Amino acid sequence: MIAAINPLRHINSLTVPLRMLLAFLCGTAIGFERSYKNRPAGFRTHILVCIGAATASMIGIYLYLCQGLPTDISRLGAAVVSGLGFIGAGTIIVTRNRTVKGLTTAAGLWASGVIGLALGAGFYEGGIFATLLVLITETVFSLLAQRIRRTPEFKITLHYRQKPALDQVMRYCKDKRVAITNLRVVSGGTAEMPDYAAMLNLRPSFRVNRDLLLAHVRNIHGVLEVEES
Repeated sequence: MIAAINPLRHINSLTVPLRMLLAFLCGTAIGFERSYKNRPAGFRTHILVCIGAATASMIGIYLYLCQGLPTDISRLGAAVVSGLGFIGAGTIIVTRNRTVKGLTTAAGLWASGVIGLALGAGFYEGGIFATLLVLITETVFSLLAQRIRRTPEFKITLHYRQKPALDQVMRYCKDKRVAITNLRVVSGGTAEMPDYAAMLNLRPSFRVNRDLLLAHVRNIHGVLEVEES
């Protein structure tokens, strides 16, 4: 804690606009990076979240210290943290290929709210330092994440008539460290001649030769046809 700014930690006519201004600047800094990357929540959303959280934090302090009401200072802050989850959820989407987007923006909104709470409570060092770390995370680590090689997920459709065939395919995928992220089975045919179709989403733990994997699955007893979709 910096002792020189201890007088600014009290609620008065000077510190209220100061905390609002710091919340505005921190929200702008985080939101500008999101707007630059054309993300769902831009700098205006981050500013409003940060200022609103700072105001809620100061209200709790004001009611307890200035008005002398028997209230919990942290209650409004806890409500803000919970409510931020609803705002962040609106930025998260699942695409057709079952990839999730918007998690970083949602986390940034949540962090902006917490930073606003810190600034509203007079914890200037924590709010400003947290803002710097959020910006570093969203910029520098974004570049590092792009360099990380990811093994893409792919889908296969499996046709078979004997149920143990699917168990063998799943066991083979497990042995080869290929995770089955989604499985859907559709049954057809007749009781005497059943026909099953299984749609599997596969995500290998490392790069695999898909042609060899599909060739091995085709050779499993009971498998009629395998195709990549």
